[in-house]
Amino acid sequence: MRRGLYVSRSLHLLGAALLATVSHASIAAKGDSVELAGPAVEAVFVDHARYLADLAVAHEHGEGVEREPARAAALYCESARLGNVEAMYSLGWMYANGRGLDRNDAYAGTLFAMAAFFGHPQADQMRRYTGDYVGAVPDCLQPPPDESLEPGWSAEAHIAALSAQRKQLARLVVDLSAEYAISPRLALAIALTESNLDAEAVSPKNAVGVMQLIPDTAARFNVRKPFDPEENIRGGLAYLRWLLAYFRGDIAMAAAGYNAGEGAVDRYRGVPPYAETQAYVARILAFMQRRKHAYDSRITDPSPVAPALQLVSERGGGS
Repeated sequence: MRRGLYVSRSLHLLGAALLATVSHASIAAKGDSVELAGPAVEAVFVDHARYLADLAVAHEHGEGVEREPARAAALYCESARLGNVEAMYSLGWMYANGRGLDRNDAYAGTLFAMAAFFGHPQADQMRRYTGDYVGAVPDCLQPPPDESLEPGWSAEAHIAALSAQRKQLARLVVDLSAEYAISPRLALAIALTESNLDAEAVSPKNAVGVMQLIPDTAARFNVRKPFDPEENIRGGLAYLRWLLAYFRGDIAMAAAGYNAGEGAVDRYRGVPPYAETQAYVARILAFMQRRKHAYDSRITDPSPVAPALQLVSERGGGS
């Protein structure tokens, strides 16, 4: 029996299960409802996974960036979780050789089994050295608890009650949220709280459109036509993604930053003592029913007062 040259039925089942896990974890990490999974969303995930894998290679070998094996491993793992086969193999290799990670043949065996199932030419040969899949899966391949799907919540249920024009804008918000790795629930919460989905809204502070972008924020996120609904929503989602990274996934602080500016949150080490901002954050948290959100640490460095903000959040303050 040529044990190393074919994939057994058990590995086919493993591969199918892992593919399902990766796909659902990827979508869950973005907070999307199942109906958003389609060719366009899949293409976004594929492209992002490839980008992460390429960045991991650069950090692994010091190609144009500082050589950081541990960062390379983290990037490979996220890429593998999004389904990139080369990243599965590369992370397995790092575990098998103890490069940037503690050596772990069980983890390496799992990653090589995943890559072999999806047709990687060298992965099956590497399993000869690390052994077969034994059920050990690196923690980084598991979605964090706060990235689980939101049971009992449906974007469509909220959209159905809206007027025809607002329905169109709400669906645009939900659809675009996937591209920015933002839960559609949070994206809708911000859009509804900001303008009640009015593309022509203008505030006394000259904030405009669905996401109520002030001129500085519009310029910062390359919004040239702030009254164009799609461009406005993209700008608001880009800013929200940045805030989530800056405040390390803390929804209350990100919402406060969206309303009052991240500088005010830093100054007050929490939600600023402005009645408007406090009411704004309370409304967002009531809509979300949770305080944490997935974030991409590569977007920006954390707030300089992030540790203090984390303590505020853990004690339930700042809202």
